Amino acid sequence: MLLREYKRVVFETNRLGSGKLQVLLFGLFGEVGSVMDTAKKKVRENDAYLGFKTDVNEELGDVLWYFTTICRELGEDVEHVFFDTIGDKNNDHTLAASDIPQYPISRLSSIRGLATCNGALIKLGQTASALLGINELDENAKANLRVFAQVFLQVVRSVDIPFAQIVRKNVEKTTGRFVEPDLKNMPKFDDQFENEEQIPDKFEIEFIMRKDDQCYLRWNNVFIGDPLTDNIAVEDFYRFHDVFHLAHAAILHWSPVFRALIKQKRKSDPKYDRDQDGGRAKVVEEGLTAWVFSQAKAQDFFEGQTQLSFDLLKTVQVFVRGYEVEKCPLKLWERAILKGYEIFRDLKENNGGKVIGNRETRTICYRSFNQ
Repeated sequence: MLLREYKRVVFETNRLGSGKLQVLLFGLFGEVGSVMDTAKKKVRENDAYLGFKTDVNEELGDVLWYFTTICRELGEDVEHVFFDTIGDKNNDHTLAASDIPQYPISRLSSIRGLATCNGALIKLGQTASALLGINELDENAKANLRVFAQVFLQVVRSVDIPFAQIVRKNVEKTTGRFVEPDLKNMPKFDDQFENEEQIPDKFEIEFIMRKDDQCYLRWNNVFIGDPLTDNIAVEDFYRFHDVFHLAHAAILHWSPVFRALIKQKRKSDPKYDRDQDGGRAKVVEEGLTAWVFSQAKAQDFFEGQTQLSFDLLKTVQVFVRGYEVEKCPLKLWERAILKGYEIFRDLKENNGGKVIGNRETRTICYRSFNQ
């Protein structure tokens, strides 16, 4: 991936705006600390830390994002910074045939430096500290930026992860989180199946409360699923939690739980029936829903919030890893969760009501029984 293309993506995903140099420097320093923390876990847990490569890949991508944004804020071109770094005569260089027609020859540079990951990380922390004092792009700042870039590439080499992989993963992460998705190009998952095995394009589900404090679901005048209570000592209205599965179905086009409730699993394909619509997939969705609910309950069920924390969304991503819905960007997950909780609050306030989902527009809305 060309660095100029990466610069463009970074610009699109920057929600901090301009004039935030100090915040960006703090962010860079914090991400360098996160890389160090990952290395610490690797030493402490050794082979038990199975996610080391994945975690350090993500953290190094975040470091690169902040470094690129800092360069832009200072009026420096991150391409020039890295070019000066790899142009060092002390590094090894070779040529390779390129896949890019406009650039038929690529120069590959092997970054010399500290032999161990720990040594490179200590140096990265020191160079990050030096950057904290930058206020403008003077000669000292230019030199410090280039030293940081050099040491950053030494760290990349020491962890044995291709730089291109780090760049691509960071692009996927940041665009998925901060760029509005093109809904027309989002995955739909069941278009190749017959109607009776698809989640309906449009559905209306009634949440009906009975005198026994149980919530019943009704679809097309037929009761579906089991009646629910909160199943907890202190009332928290979890009896209405099926609304989150409906939000998943309408906005993400995914919900093994809802498929099971309306008996529209993809049984014609045993692999889908087993791996995507089976018992484990339902447990994953229920577990994810319960975990998000515990976070939401501590935040007044997200009332007044227009966005969710990145940490919450990244945990969602971990929950669904290995299932088809992992193809959905975090921005779409954020929309599904916030909209689901908006309607949950309506159900809670009105003690029931109707939930209308539309997969074609990826929307979901609430209507009281009086409407």
